[in-house]
Parts: sequence; C-alpha cells; structure tokens
Amino acid sequence: MKYLVDTSIWSLALRKDGQGHEPVTDLLVELVDKKQVVLCGPVRQELLSGIKLHEQFRLLKSRLRHFKDLPITTEDYELAAQFFNLCRSKGVQASNIDFLLCSLAANNNLLLLTADQDFLRIEKHIKVRVHFIKV
Repeated sequence: MKYLVDTSIWSLALRKDGQGHEPVTDLLVELVDKKQVVLCGPVRQELLSGIKLHEQFRLLKSRLRHFKDLPITTEDYELAAQFFNLCRSKGVQASNIDFLLCSLAANNNLLLLTADQDFLRIEKHIKVRVHFIKV
C-alpha cells in the first residue's frame, strides 16, 4: 500500500526539535524506506513555503527531490471540485488543496496519511481512505 503524505505529517516529522513527534517521524521513515511514500506538487509547495533561511530552503528542496511528484490530471481537479461541493452541501468545509489531496488519493488508490482532523470530517462523506495519526 502506498501513502499520499499530507503536509501535516511532513511538518511534524521535519521539525527541528522533533519533541513528542517521534511516532510520526518513525512511521514516515519506515514508509520512505519501504518506498511507500507518494508526494504531490501542492504538498511540496506547502512544505517549501515560508522557510525564511535560504540554506534551510535549499536543504529541504534537495531532500524532497528524492520524491517524484504524482501527476495531477484534469479528472483529479474535477473530482476535487465534486468532493468540495458534496462536502459543502453537508456543512463540511476544508481547503481546495485538501480536496485535491482526497481526489488524488481516491483516483490513485492511495491511503491519505494525515494528522489534520479536517480529513476525518471529509472522509465521512466521500470515497477516500484516510490514515489519521492523532498528535
């Protein structure tokens, strides 16, 4: 099984202090070692955005280059919009990127690995498999 790893997991695992997030880091390392991690462009962009120091940006960019981006198709964007509309009609709101990740996971038979509770609310209304880690 392959996992589309959400920004929330990467952020926890990549923190400098790492305090209290060892289980998340250990799981991510295990999945990377088994070549079960999938990355997509929007998550890559979120991870690299807001890094103030050029050297930290360069280092993270270099490390993330190990992962190829999952291609995003027109069908992925259309399904993301459909998921957004359905969830909104049920009173569930999340970001467009969250719904895009859901569509990528659904269309590519991936488990969505996240620590973001928004995905638990989304999962109740659409066909996506979420592996939630409580932190």
